Order: sequence, then structure tokens, then C-alpha cells
Amino acid sequence: MRVLLVVLIAVSALAFVGCDNDTDYIVYEEVIYLDESNPPPVPQGVFSVTRDEQVLLYWLPIDDVNGDFDKYIVYRSNDPDTGYWAIGETTGEYFFDNGVSNGATYFYAVSSIDYDGNLSDLSYEYVFDTPRPQGVNRTIFDYNDFPNESGWSLANEELVNYQSPLADFYLEYLPGDDVFYINVASLDTDIQDMGFTNDLDEIDYSPEFGWSQNGWLEVIWGHTYVIWTEDNHFAKVRITYINDNNIIFDWAYQVDTGNMELKPRPVRQSDFLRNSEIGI
Repeated sequence: MRVLLVVLIAVSALAFVGCDNDTDYIVYEEVIYLDESNPPPVPQGVFSVTRDEQVLLYWLPIDDVNGDFDKYIVYRSNDPDTGYWAIGETTGEYFFDNGVSNGATYFYAVSSIDYDGNLSDLSYEYVFDTPRPQGVNRTIFDYNDFPNESGWSLANEELVNYQSPLADFYLEYLPGDDVFYINVASLDTDIQDMGFTNDLDEIDYSPEFGWSQNGWLEVIWGHTYVIWTEDNHFAKVRITYINDNNIIFDWAYQVDTGNMELKPRPVRQSDFLRNSEIGI
């Protein structure tokens, strides 16, 4: 778009009469064309956070060099080869996509637009996400005292007996150590301590290496543990409370087999690392 701008330039002419100084102004019109067809910058640094039936998108603020930035447009696709469609807009550098289903993979892009309707290209990052179920404040007990409430089934989202074939992990308390332990319920299930995290979302993918060779780990408050189940699903568990005979945790479980975002297939290293696309 070319905008016509008329600038009035005043040029002074001096006339001297005696000792008086009178100033006259001669006004000229100058026509200037300003090119307003340039779109705003492309948003950069786009990334996603996986949630339960929700995907959170974040990106960096653009450098509004022209001072005419209006808003961001967010796009989604089920297959980027067939194109993206707009699903919302925002003036902030984040967006909550609530129109998604657990276990399905979605692809995202972001553009910026100015007040003249000039639209930037889509963001360059290849961003996709697969929402998955999660829960908070779940309690399990020491299997020695409460065997039917000591195991947790990630797929069923419920307490089970620690010996149940549905159990993915169970809790054990050792009085001599005064320590709780998380035990995997199958030799084909792997577990890893990811260390202290501020919340469950801080760990957004599964590690490739470092699985416990024992199949058990000490329970530590605030730590998040990644679990790779025997049927090739990924999950994470964060410890929020440690009580006298139980622990309370938050969890998330990926229902899409072997799936997680942007992570390469690891090379098989041992019986504790199976070949799959990984992440949670």
C-alpha cells in the first residue's frame, strides 16, 4: 500500500523596511509517498507445551520496527503438507489451543499482522504436539501395608494392586532406610529420575539414555520421574508430598504409542532402552 503524504514546507523571505524586520512565509506543497506494503517480522522461537486436551504455544515478541504491529495469528494443521488454517489471534506471545483431543498430533505456525492488513510469513519452526491425559494429587501407599492401593495404572488412571498386570509402578517403604522407593512393576518398564522440577510441565520430553538399571528409584520431594512402559508408552510423575505411609504425585501419560514431539529415535543401547520415538 502506498500512502500519499502532503508536506507543507514554509520558506521565509525577509523584507527589510527601515529598522523594521517583517517576515513573510511562502508555502510550497511537497508530495511524498510512503511505502506501507512491508509486512511485520515473522514470529520466531515458537514452541509448544503438551497438556491434557490442550496445547500451549509460546514465541518471542517481534521487533516492531514500523510501530504498526496489530496482533499475531495462530494456525493449526493435521498435516502440514496440506496447509494450515487460522484458529485464533492474540496480542500476547502465547496461545492456548483448547480445541484438541488427546492422542492426536497437531502442527502449528504463527504469523504477525499490522494495522494495514500486511501479513508476515508463517513462523519457520517445525512445531507439532500430541496432547495427553494428566492428573494431580494422586495418592499411593506402601505395598507392605496397603497392597491394593500401592500400584498405579497409567492407562487406566487408577490405583491397583502392586501385583496386578495393570500396574506400571508401585510404592515401597524401607523402615531401615526411612525412605520410599518407586518400583517399576515389570522388567520391561524403565524409569529415570529427572531431578527437581518446579512443576510437571518442566519435563516435556523423555530422555534417550540414563534409565535405572535396577528398576527402582528413591522418592524425593519435587523430583519428576519419567517412565517408559513395557507397551511403549511414556509418562512422567512428579512427587508433591511425602507422608508417613504414602506419597502424593502429579502425572501425565502419553496415549499415542511411542510418540513424542521432536525427538529422534534413539539407538538401542541395552535391555533398558528400547527403540522408539520418545517423549512425554
